[in-house]
Amino acid sequence: MAKKSSTEKNNRRIRLVKRFATKRESLKAVANDMALAPEERFAARLKLAELPRNSAPTRIRMRCELTGRARGNYRKLKMCRMKLRELASYGLIPGMVKSSW
Repeated sequence: MAKKSSTEKNNRRIRLVKRFATKRESLKAVANDMALAPEERFAARLKLAELPRNSAPTRIRMRCELTGRARGNYRKLKMCRMKLRELASYGLIPGMVKSSW
């Protein structure tokens, strides 16, 4: 199990990303629009830099839904490799069987 503080920090980041998503998207559109004047684009970049750092989507860490583990996660199932193997061994994941050869 991961520390509760690290999972809560990640959840806080997820909430910040959702809150600032529209503002960040509009500022990025202005900053990348080559038809606008360079001063306007630069001002948009400055406003973008003033947003909280944790509101950037790249700051979110993918964690296991069951344990909070940060490494060895499968995106599609949102769980770490160890829990995936454990649940697959018990036959709780439909369509997944243990391989042997």
